[in-house]
Amino acid sequence: MVDSGDSVSIDMEKICLSGKEYHVPTGRGSVSVIVYGDQDKPALITYPDLALNHMSCFQGLFFWPEAASLLLHNFCIYHISPPGHELGAGPICPNAPVLSVDDLADQILEVLNFFGLGAVMCMGVTAGAYILTLFAMKYRERVLGLILISPLCKAPSWSEWFYNKVMSNLLFYYGMCGLLKEVLLQRYFSKEVRGTAEIPESDIVQACRRLLDERQSTNVFQFLQAINKRPDITDGLKRLRCRTLIFVGDSSPFHSEALHMTSKLDRRYSALVEVQACGSMVTEEQPHAMLIPMEYFFMGYGLHRPCQFSDSPRSPLSPSCISPELLSPESMGLKLKPIKTRVSLDV
Repeated sequence: MVDSGDSVSIDMEKICLSGKEYHVPTGRGSVSVIVYGDQDKPALITYPDLALNHMSCFQGLFFWPEAASLLLHNFCIYHISPPGHELGAGPICPNAPVLSVDDLADQILEVLNFFGLGAVMCMGVTAGAYILTLFAMKYRERVLGLILISPLCKAPSWSEWFYNKVMSNLLFYYGMCGLLKEVLLQRYFSKEVRGTAEIPESDIVQACRRLLDERQSTNVFQFLQAINKRPDITDGLKRLRCRTLIFVGDSSPFHSEALHMTSKLDRRYSALVEVQACGSMVTEEQPHAMLIPMEYFFMGYGLHRPCQFSDSPRSPLSPSCISPELLSPESMGLKLKPIKTRVSLDV
């Protein structure tokens, strides 16, 4: 279809949006994986934030045609759900052992081995970003690059620990109640999209609220327990040798965490994109802010958009080599007012 000047011509038949679900057995329980695209292509795995899955955490990004064309042109997508977070999941047995963050990272290795995958690209949001970063530290040869959205790397601060304890008590005594959902929505989204007494909440918040209704409280409780006991992995960040691209909304409760993590990464291999007027879940709230940085990031791996999109006003790329100095909003030739880009990416 062809639309206005800000739209893109796209053949939706070439983009496979129908995924296949696999239940992968691991030594720490079964894991749900939704696979999109051609499994002969390089793999990109995703891991969502607390109480979310691929539908509530990545749908905005992957269902946006321009991002879908970039990602599915280059990758087969493997959406990994935390235990019991997949669509239609039943409650985890209360007597089942609570998995640690190390257990969750080790599950990812078993998923990769199940599908016969080698080194993969990783994309995670907040708690999921922590799990994937830990995975990259433990199994460096299995990670090509990291795309982290509002990531964590330190142990919980006192304020986060307090909020997590409040959520744990709500989950234990009241389940997925209205107050718990409000706390989670504040974790995910900026107040601009959550709405006020005068302004209704946005469609993405309403959709997320409905999807949260489907989560089993015992399953969310177990993932929260693991994240609340996570160790500080700051010291291991310098040893990462894969490229890392970090996005964070300036209204995210984890904004300072992302800045801290960026300061500890090797500047030769990392870049930071701060998105204004956005919460933690940039993938849903402002997915358009991720497109251009991801395009330049992937060019460091020799990947690019399909040629039919090269005349898009949001995609001024060609497969030629681009120097780091060009990774600025002005040099992109675009009005990227919502985005502040701090870049030290070695392309």
